[in-house]
Order: sequence, then C-alpha cells, then structure tokens
Amino acid sequence: MTSRDRLLAATVVLLWGVNFLAIRVGLDHLPPFFFAALRFAIIAVPALLFIPRPRVRWRWILLYGTGFGILQFAFLFTAMRTGMPTGLASLVLQSSAPFTVVLGAVLLRERLRPVQVAGLLVAVAGMALIGRHQFAHAALLPVLLTLAAGFGWALGNIGARQASVEAPGLNPLHLTLWITTVPVLPLLAISAVWEGPTTGMKALLDTFTADGWPALVALLYTAVLATVVGSGMWTYLMTRYPAGSVAPLSLLVPVVGFATAWIFLGEKPAPASLIGGAVVIAGAFAATAGARKPTGSRREVPAAAGQTPPSGQGDLDTQQGAVSGAGSAPAPEPDTSLIRYGGRVTGAVVPTDAARPAAHAIR
Repeated sequence: MTSRDRLLAATVVLLWGVNFLAIRVGLDHLPPFFFAALRFAIIAVPALLFIPRPRVRWRWILLYGTGFGILQFAFLFTAMRTGMPTGLASLVLQSSAPFTVVLGAVLLRERLRPVQVAGLLVAVAGMALIGRHQFAHAALLPVLLTLAAGFGWALGNIGARQASVEAPGLNPLHLTLWITTVPVLPLLAISAVWEGPTTGMKALLDTFTADGWPALVALLYTAVLATVVGSGMWTYLMTRYPAGSVAPLSLLVPVVGFATAWIFLGEKPAPASLIGGAVVIAGAFAATAGARKPTGSRREVPAAAGQTPPSGQGDLDTQQGAVSGAGSAPAPEPDTSLIRYGGRVTGAVVPTDAARPAAHAIR
C-alpha cells in the first residue's frame, strides 16, 4: 500500500474512532434505530437528487447498503444503547476485519499473502489482549450484538469490492453516497415497530433545546464526517486493493476509540489495553505490507492468445477482472490462455495506471 493511501487510511481510522464518542452522545438523546435512520437520511436525500447512480448492478448497492448501513448500525447502536461500553464497542466491531478476510477468501477467492495472514493474527491477538479486561465488565448480549454488527460491516465490504470489480472506473464517493439510500426506510420501519411510531420524532424535537444540541452535533458528525468522508475514503481503498489487504486497517480504530472514551467519558483502559493497542498497530501495518501497488511500472502485454508474458511480469490483475481500454474489446472469456493485465490486450506497451485513472482518485 502506498504512503498516500496509508495516510488516507489513518484519516479514516481517526474519523471512525472519534465516531464512537459521537454515537454515545447521540444515543443519550435519540433511540437507536431512529438515530441510525437519521444518519443516513441526511445524506440520502441530496444523493438521490444530485448524484448520478453508479453504473453497477443493484445487487451490489443493496448488499453494501444492507451490510454496512442496516446490519452494522442497527446492531451497533442497539448494543451501545443496552450497555456496551464505548471503547469496547470500538474494539469488538473490528471483528469485521477477520470476517472480511474470510468472506473475501471464500466468496471472492482472494489469495492471502503469508505476511498478511501473520499480521492479521498479530492484530487479532492485540485485540484479544485489549478485550481481556473489558469482556469481564460487559454483558453477553451487547457483545453478541456488536459481533453481529461486525459481520454486517464485512458483508458491506464484499459488496463494495464486487462493485469495483464490475465497474473498474467506479467513483467511490458516488457509491458511498448511494448506499445511504438503502438503510433509511427499513430503519424507519423498524423504529416505528420496535421503538414506537412517535418516539423518534419526539426525541428529535427535544434536541432543539439547550440540553439537546449535543445530539445534533453528534448526528452531523456521524452523517458527514464518519459516513461521507470516512466511508468515502474507505470505499476508495476497497476499490483499489483486495479486501483482505484493506480490512485489517480497521483494527486501528479501537486505539482511537479507547483514547477518546478515556479522555471524554472517563473510561480509563487497563495497562494491558495500551500494550494491546501497540500490538494492533504493528499487526495491522504488517497485514497491509506488500499489498499490490496499482501504480506500478509499465507492463508489456502479450499480442496474442497463448503468448507467454515476459519474465517478471506475473503480477496479473486477476482480482479486478478484464478491464477494457478505450476503443478496445474485452478479452474473450472462455479462452483462458489469454492473459489479462490492467490495460487492453494489444501488442503495445500499456501503462497500468492509464487503464484505470478513475479508480485512483475521489472526484
């Protein structure tokens, strides 16, 4: 992973770590399902009006929106409302990382490098060290609900990855904005049935008071900074690297989550948690070491089916699938002897980056 993308990942980690504090503040004033629905409704309305729908099949938008939006936040908000500590929530939710790696290997057949597996195991060990003291003080139901939220997040990651495979020039920000249209109505329906048809609106009106304004700030933070900015960057990384390379970065979020909970809520972590945080950082960066760089050197593409590529050019774009260049036809699918690279299949020298410019920047 490039230094620039590591910086983007660090920004996502910071935004999402602080987001748990915002969620705690919001849940002190708003019921969980209604709060989650509002978070996405703020973005969904302008997205429907002004943002063109990404040219991917609805199945991937629905999978991403259902996993990331409905399952993750319905379970997470409920868990935190029923007693899940803020710092511990930020930790257990990162179960999405191993869930994503497993789903990526099983469903997408992504091959994991040994260093990625080792780094992931180290990071998970750090999570276990952090959670050892915390689990003793948490009820079982909130922990299980947060694990379910992590699995929902993993499903959303798979949807994002598949959308990028189907549309290599996909604008990640447009995808992020459009998946917010999926959770709003289901979450409002669940809120009306589970929390009461008028409970959410009454709580929202109470936020427009001297005591309730922090909930509005928390709502705006979760909607704009955590969802649009943070999730947009995350989607960008998911479209650029294999899911198993990006997912371990989320293991850094508990470090920020524990720090903010300590500073603002007085949830002081045990010394073992601080040591575990350092282990998580080491493991997460080891898990992303050696990820395939999309900004590689120029590659000579074979001119005909069955021609052997030059030596040292075995870094095939098997994860992305065939990507057609401007004015060129895609590689014929049953002829597996035709080796596919990042650009069109010709006898010319084609820069890999030039074939996929839109996947390298958020527009």
